[in-house]
Amino acid sequence: MTEANVIVEAPVSLTVNGRPWLAFMCTPHDLEALAIGFLFTEGVIESMADIAMVQVCSQGKNVDVWLHHSVSVPEHWTRTSGCSGGLTAADFDHTPLSVSDGVKLAPEDIQRLIRQLFESQTLYQETGGVHASALSDGQRICISAEDIGRHNTLDKIAGQCLLNRLVMSESVLLTTGRISSDMLRKAARMGTSIVISRTSPTSLSISLAEQWGITLVGYARRDRFNVYTHPWRIVPPLSQFERWQEPSVLAMV
Repeated sequence: MTEANVIVEAPVSLTVNGRPWLAFMCTPHDLEALAIGFLFTEGVIESMADIAMVQVCSQGKNVDVWLHHSVSVPEHWTRTSGCSGGLTAADFDHTPLSVSDGVKLAPEDIQRLIRQLFESQTLYQETGGVHASALSDGQRICISAEDIGRHNTLDKIAGQCLLNRLVMSESVLLTTGRISSDMLRKAARMGTSIVISRTSPTSLSISLAEQWGITLVGYARRDRFNVYTHPWRIVPPLSQFERWQEPSVLAMV
């Protein structure tokens, strides 16, 4: 018999302006970033200038955020798809989002960044059972985050960027998790022009990526990947790609 490390899962509540909002089911690391990033991706704040104070309780079970402006607790939360069941109050039908042209990547850039994403997974290497996401400038990993919840990893990255005054727009977002519509919305809120996943997107995320101008890449491996939307950001020209049966989906082999 051998010993093995186990990833930590814990409920952490979020309180905003003294009122309870929700509880994250998360890996209790980078809790300030998680809370701030969640409020940003939900559209509650725009920058650190909106925040008066952030405090994690001594037991790590609650994050208390005070804002410079009043805000109402959302009346309706939507449970998002996937592990840990995230929550969002965002209205997709009334949330116009778009991103700038951003960077362009060669196929070898995608393969290199996926390799760097794997190398950044310190918790995964110790315990397994955890998602990872990373923000890149197209050449290197700038920020990475790990959590049992794939949604939490994106919120942690957004929060780290705000805390460190780092620009999120015109960047590349990589993740080990599935790209569902709520994941794509977080990426669009961050202004990332290319989203790359180790696994698949959903039909709704593909539709939204097309609408919002995001290049969506799935099933990224060290030797291949699929391009679902806005393939012009992937160079060389598309003549070097094999077209799938679906006209909006391209595969690099």
